[in-house]
Amino acid sequence: MNQETITGGEAVYRVLCDQGIASVFGLLGGSMLELYDAMHRGRQIQYIGARDERAAGHMADAYARVTGGPGVVLGAQAGPGVVNLATAVAEAYLAYSPLLVIAGAVSRCDLGKDTFQEVDQVALFAPICKRSLMVSDPGRLVGMLRDALRLAMSGRRGPVVLHVPRDIFAARVEPPGTGAVQPARPGQPTGADLDRIIGAVEAAGAPVIIAGGGVKWANGSRALCRLADSLQIPVVASTGHADLMPHGHPLFAGQGGPRGNRVASQLTRNADLLLVIGSRLAFNSTFHSHDYICAHADIVQIDIDASAIGRYFSVMHGIQCDALAAMNALQERIDAGKRLRCRYRDWRDRFLRDWSGLVKERQAEAEIDTVPLDPKRVLAEIRESLPEEAIVTLDTGNACLQAADRLAHYQAPGLITPLDFGLVGFGYAAAIGARAAAPHRPVISIMGDGGFGFTVSEITTAVRHGLPVIAVILDNGAWGAEKAYQNEFFGGRILGAEIDSPAYDRIAQLCGAAGYTAARPGEVRAALERATARNEPAVIHVKIDPGALSTLRKDLFRPAGASP
Repeated sequence: MNQETITGGEAVYRVLCDQGIASVFGLLGGSMLELYDAMHRGRQIQYIGARDERAAGHMADAYARVTGGPGVVLGAQAGPGVVNLATAVAEAYLAYSPLLVIAGAVSRCDLGKDTFQEVDQVALFAPICKRSLMVSDPGRLVGMLRDALRLAMSGRRGPVVLHVPRDIFAARVEPPGTGAVQPARPGQPTGADLDRIIGAVEAAGAPVIIAGGGVKWANGSRALCRLADSLQIPVVASTGHADLMPHGHPLFAGQGGPRGNRVASQLTRNADLLLVIGSRLAFNSTFHSHDYICAHADIVQIDIDASAIGRYFSVMHGIQCDALAAMNALQERIDAGKRLRCRYRDWRDRFLRDWSGLVKERQAEAEIDTVPLDPKRVLAEIRESLPEEAIVTLDTGNACLQAADRLAHYQAPGLITPLDFGLVGFGYAAAIGARAAAPHRPVISIMGDGGFGFTVSEITTAVRHGLPVIAVILDNGAWGAEKAYQNEFFGGRILGAEIDSPAYDRIAQLCGAAGYTAARPGEVRAALERATARNEPAVIHVKIDPGALSTLRKDLFRPAGASP
């Protein structure tokens, strides 16, 4: 070993700096104080300390989605601190967010002895991440850290958990070398692939593009707009990705499937060709049924993960490729003079008429003047007040379900949701991470009253770190989804679904943030515009109609009174 050595904690810090990591999230613990000391002395990485490890993980998740990744979270306390991260890692795993979790572990000499705070962390995380690895030797720390970063960012992205025993952070190691980690990516589509896609488009009478998260990870929104314009094909976003194209683009139908709007869903039900780009056609977007995907449509599916192609619906042609690379190659083929003989103009024009009608309905929702406030009115006020560069984070739940396709997004990424994990309590912590990633973009978190209760303490995180996140709390006094099911399928027998929440605006004020209330038409718009202008952490507590509930899954239960 060279004469100059540094601690393992210092080595981790230098690797993170070398990879351009600007911010990390965590909660201080005793398992990796050498790393914290290195960050304090080096001052090249912003540390954002949360009040709960789960929240720190959501912050890193959102940070990765805004920047393209990776997001780094420190599980700085072996045992309970690391275990608290499990929910956030599972969320990132099902969202395909490239998360690097550096997890503290008990010292090597104590492993397997049932020592204080020891659990089998490697096994705990193995099913909910791309890889869960324990560093067994100080000499392997840097190499395994670089490999974890590479794996998190390669192919279909996802979280990697690297467990580092306490004594390895303190051990003396050689300084790491420099050099960017190079993720692996699939290659380009072939000329035959492109000709087959163009041939399928020419033969189609009712084509639709379904675009998913792969387009956002590839930074492909502009390419998608250009391709849609060239082909004159309507575009439907998969669930949670209604920011794929700018709001108001004439060919964008918004979010489809069970959580989408009727126009987008009708497109995918009636199409004869589905050009699927960066989407798995998975449960949240399709319910794995032909209720939302035409059973007779030809499907061309492009995805970075070969295992996703044709997994849920048979395809006529599958291409393993990065979404942006595929769109660029197809666009070049079209621009090179490949004249398209398309016969679906009537199909496109019918979509444009249907979409115009839906837009008028959404505009009329801004005039609903009932009290308590109808959530549609609240969402219309938010839509009309948001700056075009805003990022919106959503939670899971009844109120947020109604928000999924009713907002306006102009700049991708502009919408961050829990996606397939369906996690309640995600949205506010995610907003803090998003603001850290994009300090010049307004960030608004829309949550239910129950979900915000999970992370209300993180108001202090936003205040301490000067992250002016605005939380809009839609308070219907209930776990809304479950209450809707109890009303519709269990004869209105309500147990456990009704809750009481404190005045979140007053809690915000006690924490050093601004607090607003809204209970009448126009008050949400006024509060949101004021909070945005003041550019400080804020909470807007909105009382909405407790009866304005909707049921998403009608196949889960028998109607009330039906025989078993």
